[in-house]
Amino acid sequence: MNRLMYLFLVASLAISCTTDVVSTEYRSLKGAVWNKDDVKQFTFSGLDSLQSYNVFINIRNDQNFPYSNLFLIASLNTPEGEVVQDTLEYTMALPDGTWLGKGSGSIKENKLWYKENIVFSTSGVYTLEISHAMRKNGNVSGIVGLEGITDVGIEITKHIP
Repeated sequence: MNRLMYLFLVASLAISCTTDVVSTEYRSLKGAVWNKDDVKQFTFSGLDSLQSYNVFINIRNDQNFPYSNLFLIASLNTPEGEVVQDTLEYTMALPDGTWLGKGSGSIKENKLWYKENIVFSTSGVYTLEISHAMRKNGNVSGIVGLEGITDVGIEITKHIP
């Protein structure tokens, strides 16, 4: 009986420790202000060229973030020199002003889809560059100092169909 309980305990621990997260990394923003020229850069390599992955952009914001949405420009640079650039829009708050994301207190963390089921088929170093593209309505020039963003990060997970 003790042997059976021991095997069950070991199997439970092995299963509970299994994670699909391959990499998580953050860059903090000084004073919770994101300058429009401050491009956050993340590099990664060593991914299985046969495995598909999901890539998320993680944003932490506080109560000083004055908008209900967030526009980002993401550029994925491949080892071959190819650049895939996307302009992304994410909802950060409900129409009533309730913040989306997880967390208690003044900081909310949003895990935002960037790429789903992507295969990094070439070995080498990939670089993901992220900058904000926020503008006030009717204004061509961007917001120089976007307040309320405390951290920008990425998370790469194995895609499990």
